[in-house]
Amino acid sequence: MDRTRPVLAVFAAAALAVSGITALSSAARAADADLAKNGGFEAGLDSWTCSANSGTAVKSPVHGGSSALQATPAGNDYAQCAQTVTVQPNSQYSLAGYVRGSYVYLGASGTGTTDVSTWTQSAPDWQQLTTSFRTGPSTTKVTIYTHGWYATGAYYADDISLTGPAGTVGQPPATPTGLTAGTVTSSSVALSWSAVTGATGYAIYRDGVKIQTASGTSATVSGLSAATSYSFQVTAVNDAGESAKSTAVTAKTSAGSGPSTGLPTHALVGYLHASFANGSGYTRLADVPDSWDVIDLAFGEPTSATSGDIRFNRCPVSECANVESDADFKAAVKAKQAAGKKVLISIGGANGQVQLTTTAARDTFVSSVSNIIDTYGLDGLDIDFEGHSLSLDASDTNFKSPTTPVVVNLISALKTLKAKYGSKFVLSMAPETFFVQMGYQFYGTGKFGGQDPRCGAYLPVIYALRDDLTLLHVQDYNSGPIMGLDNQYHTMGGADFHIAMTDMLLTGFPVAGDTNNMFPALRPDQIAIGMPASVNAGNGYVAPAEVTKTLDCLTKKVSCGSYPTHGTWPTLRGLMTWSINWDRYSNWEFQKTFDGYFG
Repeated sequence: MDRTRPVLAVFAAAALAVSGITALSSAARAADADLAKNGGFEAGLDSWTCSANSGTAVKSPVHGGSSALQATPAGNDYAQCAQTVTVQPNSQYSLAGYVRGSYVYLGASGTGTTDVSTWTQSAPDWQQLTTSFRTGPSTTKVTIYTHGWYATGAYYADDISLTGPAGTVGQPPATPTGLTAGTVTSSSVALSWSAVTGATGYAIYRDGVKIQTASGTSATVSGLSAATSYSFQVTAVNDAGESAKSTAVTAKTSAGSGPSTGLPTHALVGYLHASFANGSGYTRLADVPDSWDVIDLAFGEPTSATSGDIRFNRCPVSECANVESDADFKAAVKAKQAAGKKVLISIGGANGQVQLTTTAARDTFVSSVSNIIDTYGLDGLDIDFEGHSLSLDASDTNFKSPTTPVVVNLISALKTLKAKYGSKFVLSMAPETFFVQMGYQFYGTGKFGGQDPRCGAYLPVIYALRDDLTLLHVQDYNSGPIMGLDNQYHTMGGADFHIAMTDMLLTGFPVAGDTNNMFPALRPDQIAIGMPASVNAGNGYVAPAEVTKTLDCLTKKVSCGSYPTHGTWPTLRGLMTWSINWDRYSNWEFQKTFDGYFG
């Protein structure tokens, strides 16, 4: 008997069966897709939302492409970055991604069955994490995420994918029409537009940059600079995506009116060591060159941290051999004022902690500061509170309505002094970046607690006194890395840091990442950039060429480097430095740079 044919038939049948299986599996694979959007972070954080603004796209290290995610846990936030994906019910999905760092997690929630996650305790180099899940019978959306762990440092993630059958996605809504600018002030523009069928919300763009969202058909954009033209557009949003941008409408803010303080258009501000001496030597007030428009006498200090009793003790002869007499000092104040200069008492400094914890301390502060101003015939007051002077209570979460006593009492005291001395009273502030720009990421202890309560603590003071404030000169020195409005960290040492930090003040920013809680922009005439006068004066010194680049970028929008500024501010007030004494020690380099630029 020929046994060959039946055997061949069996093999043929088996081959057909395998072919059928292969065809079926190929069809199944063809139906699957990578549903994660921007999983390689090539488009920055587009499609991803990171808690507490903890994430940013970086160019190194990367696993694939040119970008990756870097996210940094802080306090009680473990830096979760997530996106919501449309899926099909009763379907199988595979989640994968590459990570670096310690205690890095990758997972999915809202699956409708069992939510999943996977993690690595330590990945010094790129390590792939994978997991899978099945959606429930009515699940149409799943959130995928990655996060680190508390206080473990930054982690990295790249090439995240979610593979499975695509969910049914509708169409993005139509483009909004009828965009109109309504009420305009010196710092805000009211916008309205026609409703779009099927839209669940709207996004507002200013000069091409998305700045806030709205649930209805109107919004007020605040934090704008006075006498400045802006272009606005709006898009409609639903689960399927975002529409094209509407036709632009242009609006110009009104001129506004700041306090009349007699300052020149561009001013040079410096601190004069008046109560102490150090390696820079003592400089008599009369010997300060005419280039200095505002002279802050450093420092008035409290008798104790909580007394509110401020004393200005001029440097003793034992420490400052060439110190002038009180009579000569007062005469020098009058001479400076006659030449159009402003002389202020600066309160605080690194060693002068001031905590107005009670109304009694507040009232003592007002009376003691008034006594100093009256005794020496000064033009105003500079607030240089550092260290632990300002700290927010855990329940104090809204910078526009502060409740912390040390903040509320300080605001009240400064308003009282302003009212007492009138419109020509010069009020300036010199906070550190941690107390101001760091508020873009964190504010106080945060929603979940654990953050430094001093973070952003100057914001309620600046906001409450924004119409009375003559000058804000943030100390862009002795600072750690700070995230700018480009969601990149900026470090001291070059023009980029000063440009990014100043742009935040002139543009405004969402506090703790909340676009519905904007810290409004200040007027350019209220801003001077704080820099150390020399390498001896503090960390963060930049050479004259970098100072010039900073001014060129902010006042002319040239030499801007990599940071994308949000405007051009030719009326930027000027520069501040610590200190006049250190600049004299360095042959007046800082002063010469200012004079060379502004004349």
